Amino acid sequence: MLRYFFEILNGGMGIEGWIVALLIFGFTAWMFVHAIRNGEYIWAAFIIFFFFSAILYFFMVYRASGGGNPMAGFELPGAADRRQIKRLQADIHHLDKPHLHLQLADIYFSQGKLDQAEESYRAAYARDPNDEDIRAHLGNCLARRGKPQEALPLLQSVGAQNPKHDYGYTLMTLAETQAATGQIDAALATWRQVLSLYGYPRARVQYAELLIQKKEYAEARKSLEEVINDAPYVTKFQRKREAVWFNRAKAWQRSIPGSG
Repeated sequence: MLRYFFEILNGGMGIEGWIVALLIFGFTAWMFVHAIRNGEYIWAAFIIFFFFSAILYFFMVYRASGGGNPMAGFELPGAADRRQIKRLQADIHHLDKPHLHLQLADIYFSQGKLDQAEESYRAAYARDPNDEDIRAHLGNCLARRGKPQEALPLLQSVGAQNPKHDYGYTLMTLAETQAATGQIDAALATWRQVLSLYGYPRARVQYAELLIQKKEYAEARKSLEEVINDAPYVTKFQRKREAVWFNRAKAWQRSIPGSG
């Protein structure tokens, strides 16, 4: 191999030899860079000193990692959900279990297809009305679909049984639903229960909004200030996710009489 390279360098192989040398160098560099990027440092060392190591690396590591497939790691948006939906539909056809309907409904809900989600949640509920996940998720879906009266008993039953269900999100939906049905005092009590367990900006801001309706400005201001004061100390991801509540807190704080 070394003699072959010396012949190329001395011009003994002509232009064809230079082309072959460039191809070999390019391939070796390609495998070396791939090895470094993937933390294969021992392979990288062998590739530098032994050309045939590049060929071995190509077949033993590069192709095995999916590098030989230009579509490896690429997936059209929603493809995983579509595969999961088809799998669940097939399983439901054969087994018709409540948890399968629940999983299907959760996917539809995450896609914003609330009508299909409600249908699947109802199918799950018909098969197991005692499951708290099914009741909570159906109640949440009904609340989002503008059916608070139907959602209320489902959410109340789960909230009474397990206030920490879904990390307090079911209890927050209950508070929102109570407010939507005009039960302001009940909603305030539920928000206080949430805030005794968690410090979500969503909870603090909506709690303050109801207090402002009742002209209880001092407590409302305190709740909003907690949100605003915490904002600089949360993670970048959380700040982005909760931006709507941080902005609402600032807007409501300015609207309170005597704020300035």
